Amino acid sequence: MRPLVLGAGPAGCAAAIVLARGGAAPVLMDRSRTPGDALCGGFLSWRTVRNLQALGVDAEGAGAVRVTRLRYFGHGEPIEAALPEPGLGLSRHALDSALRRAAIAAGAQERIDHALDVAPGRVRTRAGEHTPGAIFLASGKHDVRGQPRPRLADDPVLGCRVRLCGDPELQRVIGDAVELHCFAGGYAGIVRQENGTVNICMAVHKSRLAGAGGDLHRLFAQLAVQNPQLGRRLDHVPAHEAIQSIGAVPYGFIARETSCGLFRLGDQAAVIPSLAGEGVSIALTSGIAAASAYLRGGPEAAPAFQRRFARLVRRPVGAAALLWRVSELREHGVVAERVARLFPWLLPMAMNASRVSQPSWVTQP
Repeated sequence: MRPLVLGAGPAGCAAAIVLARGGAAPVLMDRSRTPGDALCGGFLSWRTVRNLQALGVDAEGAGAVRVTRLRYFGHGEPIEAALPEPGLGLSRHALDSALRRAAIAAGAQERIDHALDVAPGRVRTRAGEHTPGAIFLASGKHDVRGQPRPRLADDPVLGCRVRLCGDPELQRVIGDAVELHCFAGGYAGIVRQENGTVNICMAVHKSRLAGAGGDLHRLFAQLAVQNPQLGRRLDHVPAHEAIQSIGAVPYGFIARETSCGLFRLGDQAAVIPSLAGEGVSIALTSGIAAASAYLRGGPEAAPAFQRRFARLVRRPVGAAALLWRVSELREHGVVAERVARLFPWLLPMAMNASRVSQPSWVTQP
């Protein structure tokens, strides 16, 4: 029986490409024929770029903008440092479109359907019930009924995003940097992307939004006043501009167990705080690793894969969470920034600490 990949984002497409190249003839299922534009993942780290190249995906050919520096805004003057290696700015729509094309070209069968619930060995969709040889759960930040992730945070985090087009002044200000603005209760990442666009993505605690009366535009206005450097960027957001959002993102989640035949990928395997810029890399690595495990050991390889992958991502997820906590606490953040100015090599070291390494036990695609 064919393996079934649920979700045609980076994790699902990576798994489908490796499975197809290995002769497993996967079915790649997604609810939409046209790839969407997920909020997170607009910056592609150097590790991500390598995985994409291995999968045969040319991100720069899709219009990606080269990113060579990190510009950090916290509790004092901004700190700027060269990235350990160049990254890219690319929208998730462009990235996911390129990955889906690569998966279909490799031999994956595309199927447009909506999974309603998932259990080991069984998937119920709007079109009917399926009993695939294995299930690769790659539904991103959205849970599928039957496979929920725990949400235990007292003050959960929501993601929000606005993309601006045709603003040459903002493009000039951002330049070839990815900007990280940290503030009490959240952070914002800003990067240039294809076609002259600038992506502004935030993660904020629900309490911050509640303090703005649940109004995202009011929240942006409050943050602009409290964080002048961020405010200069948000001044470019028109008052009528739609702000997209997604609620209750379980940052820090890592799946350590699963059933035979059920491989959890991407955000269903681990959710790293997005300030690290490593979410897409984790997604691609999980897809490659899970497909490799299946090709070697079949459906029964899922539990061992999940445990090994959990160990692999524990360090980068923990490092990103620690960086976020330190940046949110003013007294700790000020000290950390002073140390970073005295020892500028610490910033690239912190970037590398939140990268996921390519495991030696994975067959390269």
